[in-house]
Amino acid sequence: MYTRKVYKIKDMALWTRYETLGFLLYIIAWIIIYTFLGVEWLKIPWTPMALIGTAVAFVIGFQNNSVYSRIWEARKIWGGIVNTSRTFGIFVKDMVKDTDGYPAESEIKILTYRHIAWMTALRYAMRERKLWETTSDHKTNTEWGIFPPESKTTLEEELKPYLNNEELKYTLSKSNKQTALLNLQSKHLKELEQRGGIWEFSFLEIENIIKELFTLQGQTERIKNFPYPRQYATLNKYFMWLLILLLPIALVPQFIEISASIATESPIIGKWFPWLAAPIYTAVAWIFHTMERIGRTGENPFEGTANDVPISTIARGIEIDLRQNLDEDPDSIPQQFEATYDIQF
Repeated sequence: MYTRKVYKIKDMALWTRYETLGFLLYIIAWIIIYTFLGVEWLKIPWTPMALIGTAVAFVIGFQNNSVYSRIWEARKIWGGIVNTSRTFGIFVKDMVKDTDGYPAESEIKILTYRHIAWMTALRYAMRERKLWETTSDHKTNTEWGIFPPESKTTLEEELKPYLNNEELKYTLSKSNKQTALLNLQSKHLKELEQRGGIWEFSFLEIENIIKELFTLQGQTERIKNFPYPRQYATLNKYFMWLLILLLPIALVPQFIEISASIATESPIIGKWFPWLAAPIYTAVAWIFHTMERIGRTGENPFEGTANDVPISTIARGIEIDLRQNLDEDPDSIPQQFEATYDIQF
C-alpha cells in the first residue's frame, strides 16, 4: 500500500500510460477518418451517449463503493488481529505459571511463537492466488519487479523458527494450516490447565481469545475466498468500453460542426479545431477507464498489489511487539519489511 502523503499524479500517469496512449491513437484515427474520408453522416446523437455515460458512471460508482467497503472491512479485520494478538501475548505472559518440570518462561515462549506461526500461515494463505485475482498480472503492476514477501520464501521456511519438528510436520500436512495451529494452541492451553500451569478462569479467558482469533480468521478467509460478484465486475467493464468506443462517433462530428461555424470568421482556427477533440476525448476516456480500473484493482485486498491491505507489514509488526514483550535480544528480532518505492505489503 502506498505510504506517500500525496498520491502523485506522475504515479497515476505511469500506471495508466498504455491505455492513455491507446485512447489518443484511437481518437486520432477517427479524426483522420472524418477529415479525409468524408463520412460526416456517420454520427451518434448526444442523447443516447448521455444515457450510456450516465449508466456507466452509476455502475462504476457502485463498484467503487462496494470495493472500498471490502478493502475497509479487510483492514478492520486485520486491525482486530493486531489488538487480539497483543492481548493474547499479555495474557499468556501474565497468567502462565511454573509447574514441576515446566518453567513458565518456556511455555510462554512456545505459545507466543506458535501464535506468530499462526499469523505467518494466515498471511501466506491470504497471498495464495485465486482464479479471479488477475490484477497483479497487468504489465504496469509487474514492470517494477516488486512483490510481497510471501513470494520470496516458502511457508515452511518461515515456520521453522517458531515450531518444533513435530508441530511443523503436523501443520504442513493440513490444508488449512492456520486452523491447525489454533488447534495446537487450544490443546496446549488445556494441558497447562490440567497440570496447574494456568488457573481455570485464566484458561477460559485465553480460550475466548482463541475463539476470537478463529472468528477473525474466518472473516479474512471469507473476503479472500468470495470474489466481488462477477456479474457486476464484468458488465461494468463492458459498459465502460462500449462508452469509450462509441464516444468518438458522437464527439468528432460535433467538433466538425463547430469548426464549420468558426471557419467563416477564422479559417485557420476552423481548419484545426476538430483536432481539439483528441485531448478532450482522451481526458474523458482516461477518467472513465481509470475509475473502473481502480475499482478492479481493489476487488481483492489480499492479492499482493501496491494498493492492497499491507498484511505482511501488519503481521511483522505484531511479531516484533510480541517478541519484545518476551524481552528478547533486539538483534534476534527480525526487522520490519522494507518499503519499496514507498510501498508496503
